[in-house]
Amino acid sequence: MLSRVARHDWEEPCLSGAKGSGAIFFAGCNLHCRFCQNYDVSVLPHGEEVSARRLADVFLYVRDMGVANINLVTPTHCADEIARALELAKPRLGIPVVYNTGSYEKTDSLKNLDGLVDVYLPDLKFCDGEVAALLANAPDYFAVATAAIAEMRRQQPRDAFDADGYITNGVIVRHLVLPSFVEDTKRILDWLAHFDRDIYVSLMSQYFAARVDGKVPALNRRLFRHEYKAACDYFFNVGLHNGFFQELSSATKDYLPQFDDGEMRSVLRQIPRVFGE
Repeated sequence: MLSRVARHDWEEPCLSGAKGSGAIFFAGCNLHCRFCQNYDVSVLPHGEEVSARRLADVFLYVRDMGVANINLVTPTHCADEIARALELAKPRLGIPVVYNTGSYEKTDSLKNLDGLVDVYLPDLKFCDGEVAALLANAPDYFAVATAAIAEMRRQQPRDAFDADGYITNGVIVRHLVLPSFVEDTKRILDWLAHFDRDIYVSLMSQYFAARVDGKVPALNRRLFRHEYKAACDYFFNVGLHNGFFQELSSATKDYLPQFDDGEMRSVLRQIPRVFGE
């Protein structure tokens, strides 16, 4: 089920740049994080259902927007269908395919994407099992996610960029720094530095409370400046040196995509049928 297909200008500079990233948002998610800012479609999924062949048509349509890449957002629960669609469309795309995931992934599913995905954009959300249980009901998250990231790195061992600075191959690990959970952030950075000190890390400060949380009051405020500074300082202290940082002003709903089922239907009506049904 697709919730949005559109150019997206707010990814990391090497993904969006001046061209924008061709974002395809999949409805639903196999993680239900308490702080999800796309709650409207991740926890309460809605949109338009498509077949794998129709999804391949969507890939060609997005390519024709002139964007820098095909950006598959929250794809995990649709990985098998995505693999089938990419097998059809990949030879015609000519731009990188980005797999933008929460990393709660089975490595066997990722292996089916080997050779089809050019850039992996995984989150590494939590380290501590109690934190992961509290915030996403997934106490095994860290073990699952780090195994998935290791498989992504196996498939894309080298980060490569074109002459204009757009990433063409590789892995960028994202981590959203959460209010009151900076110590968990530090443990994540410890693991990343041990795993690969050259890996690109996007350390994000964009959290804001999309809903009032009665169970975890800390989530009802934005990140303090000193919390984000502590995370950034720790990034360098552990020897990481490739990465992206954000201004605290990014913590606003102004950058959130809009999900409109009518607009999604309208987009699908415009897309030619190349691969049939």
